[in-house]
Amino acid sequence: MDFNINKSLEILEKTPEVIEKLLSELSPEWIVNNEGADSWSPYDIVGHLIHGEKTDWVQRTKIILSETGSKNFVPFDRFAQFTESQEKSLNDLVSEFKKIRSENLAYIRSLEINNDMLDKKAVHPSFGEVTLRQLLSAWTVHDLAHIAQIAGVMAKQYKAAVGPWIEYFRVLE
Repeated sequence: MDFNINKSLEILEKTPEVIEKLLSELSPEWIVNNEGADSWSPYDIVGHLIHGEKTDWVQRTKIILSETGSKNFVPFDRFAQFTESQEKSLNDLVSEFKKIRSENLAYIRSLEINNDMLDKKAVHPSFGEVTLRQLLSAWTVHDLAHIAQIAGVMAKQYKAAVGPWIEYFRVLE
């Protein structure tokens, strides 16, 4: 499928609701357990999504579309959630994510993005030159990847419990 801003907005708009429905009113073990060292829990992933809403997608869109100033992206801290989410409940995080995402999508819609805008470029600290089209595509895939990650982390909590059925669940590999 070729990139289409409206198709991306469909996903970006639903992500907070999907996460809320998936994680609300669950036992703490589902929320805070991870897969072991250097892995993230669903709680951590929601915090990461919030940090991206605050510092990544829209901020980088503004840089790309700006007619003045630097075209260089500020490096993204992929681990900021470990300090920023402290002392917050999952409900607090989900509410914050929903609010910021709604504001960010309202901003993106207000831009009335066209093909010329999608071809504008800025410089990513690792990848070099990137377009707005690539950034918005990555935002969409980022959401889907983290939804899958949340489901995978949760599924692996029962990895040992499924017994011989493990061979049917790639998510448990």
